[in-house]
Amino acid sequence: MKAMILAAGLGSRLKPLTDTTPKALVTVGGKTLLEHTLLRLRDAGFDRIVINIHHLGDRIRDFLDANGNFGIEITISDESDYLLDTGGGIKNARVFLDGDEPFLVHNVDIFTNANLRALYDDHTAAGAMATLLVNARQSARQLLFDKDNRLCGWRNRETGEVKSFYPEFDPARYVEYAFGGVHVISPAIFHVMDEWTGKFSIIDFYLSVCAKNVIRAFTTDELEIIDVGNHTTLAEAEKRLKNIF
Repeated sequence: MKAMILAAGLGSRLKPLTDTTPKALVTVGGKTLLEHTLLRLRDAGFDRIVINIHHLGDRIRDFLDANGNFGIEITISDESDYLLDTGGGIKNARVFLDGDEPFLVHNVDIFTNANLRALYDDHTAAGAMATLLVNARQSARQLLFDKDNRLCGWRNRETGEVKSFYPEFDPARYVEYAFGGVHVISPAIFHVMDEWTGKFSIIDFYLSVCAKNVIRAFTTDELEIIDVGNHTTLAEAEKRLKNIF
């Protein structure tokens, strides 16, 4: 099975750690974020993985070489010249990800107890364009889903900004979930992405196409997600690591 790890981010909120270390190589519990993610994917059955790199990308290459790619077939998607954001990064790896089977995308800074194989199998059974790992947690930015768990919009609770391609969209009528940085995507998505070029957000893309394509939610009652994007959540992950995995 195929997967992609998004590891090209600058890690600005983790400075000064990321001044000399790429975010993917920041450690939690004695292992780098990248190693944690790779081992979780490998244990779930993903054996072909592409990793995008940008900031201090050579350090990531050296780390993988030194560890024999952890016994996984790994391809590098190099964004050294231009950072493409999440959507652009996925599209840039199309040569690797395209084909007949869905692929899983995992942000390198996400810790979760989610059953990744169950997420993948649920997406495959549903036949959706994309299935997003979500849960009901505190976050300024919330995705909005209808009673059938289909994505319909987005809102920022702090600014009041709302995004939806549905006319007269009323956020109060929808269920709010925070995105967990993990999703399974069907390769058919690349045909819908044809007009999207360069740098773009995958969430913005999903919101632009969800009226005509099934973008759905996946969650469970015991699901935990920590986005290790800043020093506070990094410390939380360090403290709670054994309880999550």
